[in-house]
Amino acid sequence: MALPLFTASFASWRAAHDLVAEVPARKPPVDGIVKLSIKTLSQARTADTLGTEREGTGVVIAADGLIVTIGYLVLESESILVLTPDGRVFPAVVVGFDHATGFALVRATPGVAQHPLALGDSSELQEFEQVMAVTHPGVGGLTAAYVVSRRRFTGYWEYMIDDAIFTAPPRFDHSGAALLDRAGRLVGIGSLWVGDALNTGVAFPGNMFVPIDLLKPVLEELVTHGRRQAPARPWLGIYSEEVENHVVVTRVLPDTPAAQAGLRRGDVILGVGGQSIGGQGEFYQRLWGCGPAGEDVVLHVLRSKTVQQIKVRSADRLAYLRVRPVS
Repeated sequence: MALPLFTASFASWRAAHDLVAEVPARKPPVDGIVKLSIKTLSQARTADTLGTEREGTGVVIAADGLIVTIGYLVLESESILVLTPDGRVFPAVVVGFDHATGFALVRATPGVAQHPLALGDSSELQEFEQVMAVTHPGVGGLTAAYVVSRRRFTGYWEYMIDDAIFTAPPRFDHSGAALLDRAGRLVGIGSLWVGDALNTGVAFPGNMFVPIDLLKPVLEELVTHGRRQAPARPWLGIYSEEVENHVVVTRVLPDTPAAQAGLRRGDVILGVGGQSIGGQGEFYQRLWGCGPAGEDVVLHVLRSKTVQQIKVRSADRLAYLRVRPVS
């Protein structure tokens, strides 16, 4: 669901001008919001799209220095520095990464924050509810926002989550930003700036936050094993775009299953395993329903006015990335 355009516009204007409906129930513990500075491995596969030096926000969620952030910040990282609001700097290491949700965990020293943030209940957030978007004070600090939509989000990089949180007005320092409810509890982690927060066909900029409830079932697995223990989803290594309910390949990543199978930019994926698809979301559902990573996936592809069958030996995305072993 999404707010009507007028209501969403009014809420966004009110938040942008500090005319919020209510002040927060309590001031959140700002020492639990830290800045992350990341340098990647020299041959990082994600360097061309994400860069070799990255900055974003992390949220301390445990007294032992455990920090949650958005995963793309720390993919293929070689070094991570944590900057606290009072200017202290700590080294950190990757603890775990979950491609299905997009979350990552890193750990710094236990003294990184005196007040770790408690996890809230993101399922309770409703449209038109006031929230707080928070980054390190030196970047942007705390600003008010409103939830304008709760819906499925599909990403071009073989990513999809249900019940994503869309807020307005947008913040450009969104990567890893904390989304807090009025009680100061963590309910989401910032992922993207989007131009269609309402998904109504009208341009309406905002941010997409990954609901913290998606982290809770896998938190212990990520801490203990570095990843969820269920079999990995099949991954092809393509970027795609939905055009009039058709899935169009916009990029084939080098040295990936899709590249090895001969998939090309401009191919239109019509079906998976003998079943037709009606859009990007259905494409992902069919793909992930083919079995675990390593299984063959048969794609029905329209190319040069001819429908072809292309068999792709899927892979685990984490095996493709150049990463240091998690500790």
